Amino acid sequence: MIVITLINSIIIITVVVIHYECLLRLNRLMPRMNIWHRFRVVIGVLGALVAHAIEVWVFALGYYLMNQSEDLGSLTGNFDGSFMDSVYFSFTTYTTIGFGDIAPLGPLKYLTGLEALTGLVMITWTASFLFLEMQKYWNDKEHGLRKKN
Repeated sequence: MIVITLINSIIIITVVVIHYECLLRLNRLMPRMNIWHRFRVVIGVLGALVAHAIEVWVFALGYYLMNQSEDLGSLTGNFDGSFMDSVYFSFTTYTTIGFGDIAPLGPLKYLTGLEALTGLVMITWTASFLFLEMQKYWNDKEHGLRKKN
């Protein structure tokens, strides 16, 4: 159980650091871009999506490697053991869609629960970041909105 906890911790720490670094770099880059303010938010969305995709692949690598060891659990169902099936499973877990066509067995189940929780937190973090960016770059005058009295 110590090995599982260590592996899961390393994966989650890696994902959180990736997300932090991506948002930090976007926050520093976006104000310096000489483009229309509204497109800065688009750049922020695209950058955040890249971060999420990288994070999903980190979890997928964890699933793939853990699936290779009988002691660490396995993925069953519509799973052929390929890395791309691990990526697919990771996407459905990270986004909490969970189609159910692939299921974890053994200690690997802990990582799936942690990925769902981590994905929820990372997606929420991204939403907060983008909301703050929109407040910086979008104003009422630019969009023809009137302030309520």
